[in-house]
Amino acid sequence: MEKRFIWVRSLTIVGLSIAAALLFLAAPALALTEEQKLINEVWRIIDRGYVDPTFNHKNWWALREKYLKQSLPNREATYGVISQMLAVLDDPFTRLLKPDQYRSLQTSTSGELTGVGLQIALDMETKRLKVISPISGSPAAKAGILAGDSILEIDGVTTEGLSLDEAAEKMRGTIGSHVMLTVKRETEEREFDLVRARVELNPVVAELRSQPNGLKVGYLRLSQFNANAAMELGHAIASLEKNGADHYILDLRNNPGGLLNAGIEIARLWLDEGAIVYTVNRQGTLGSFEATGKALTHDPLVVLVNQGTASASEILAGALQDNARATIIGEKTFGKGLIQSLFDLSDGSGLAVTVAKYETPNHTDINRLGIQPDRVVPIDQTFTLEQIGTEADRQYQAAIAAFSDSLVAGAK
Repeated sequence: MEKRFIWVRSLTIVGLSIAAALLFLAAPALALTEEQKLINEVWRIIDRGYVDPTFNHKNWWALREKYLKQSLPNREATYGVISQMLAVLDDPFTRLLKPDQYRSLQTSTSGELTGVGLQIALDMETKRLKVISPISGSPAAKAGILAGDSILEIDGVTTEGLSLDEAAEKMRGTIGSHVMLTVKRETEEREFDLVRARVELNPVVAELRSQPNGLKVGYLRLSQFNANAAMELGHAIASLEKNGADHYILDLRNNPGGLLNAGIEIARLWLDEGAIVYTVNRQGTLGSFEATGKALTHDPLVVLVNQGTASASEILAGALQDNARATIIGEKTFGKGLIQSLFDLSDGSGLAVTVAKYETPNHTDINRLGIQPDRVVPIDQTFTLEQIGTEADRQYQAAIAAFSDSLVAGAK
């Protein structure tokens, strides 16, 4: 009887404790400010989905309490506190994206944008914006802006000190609206009054290049893995096949990646069967993606990579290498073996969260290690963007030489 009484009493006390705890948790939630709610929103997403259940060996609940107590006078201060909280994870890929940054990222992966159609980079010497390439058919291309041009001003505002995201945001806008670009070409300055339009992003450059030894090489350069990448590359391969291509070079240099699904679909363009990539989440669950159909071509393939080849590019290169479908030439890749998901936040910002890691078909974890090429060919330090795929491109020339060597070996 005594034991039963103690047990019942203990149960009652526990029940009261649980009820009190629930009331304690509920009360602050009702009193949270808008700034605290945003921090809590981010905290919950990480708590439920982050790949590392130890949260970098930190007490994630205690961190929530700590950062909710920070001074939050405005939204910028809140963004700063969120960034501090995420920094504890020591994962540069799990990050907050402010509304303008989030829109920019979504645009770059969606396959189309509304703007003038320029791919830009920051010239490290002049600190000015430089045109990598105008997108074919875009307002910028039709107006005559060329690769190598420098953008000095956007609507009268100097581009000096602007980030790429800030410059891109200024050039985008509603269809039919105008933007004035001041452009420098060598010593001449010109102004271009451009009318913004919807621009489809084709990340593929494709050329058929006949060689002196009779080879017909299909050269394919892929700049990113956006929503159009697999379709555009498929069309390019089909066209090259129709025109007699018998060898292929797939150039993934300086391709930072993009959509995981795009990388998987592009691998399927080259593979009849075999694993493409394995994914491992926080529970240790192993998922897999495999080739499911007939490849578009079985012709010899060389893949060019360098230190700027990352993420989905490495998934593709690893799949082709491990399945013995391609020879990898160039430099060791970046080494990003983590997969992020994007989450919408209530104020229009976004959260990129590492939710899984991937392994190549041979179960190689390349995170922070990269993919080692079959043949290492360093690039000349003076190499420029304009020299890609030319005689000055040592890695490209090594690919051509590899095809020639295989022909000689086959003739013996």
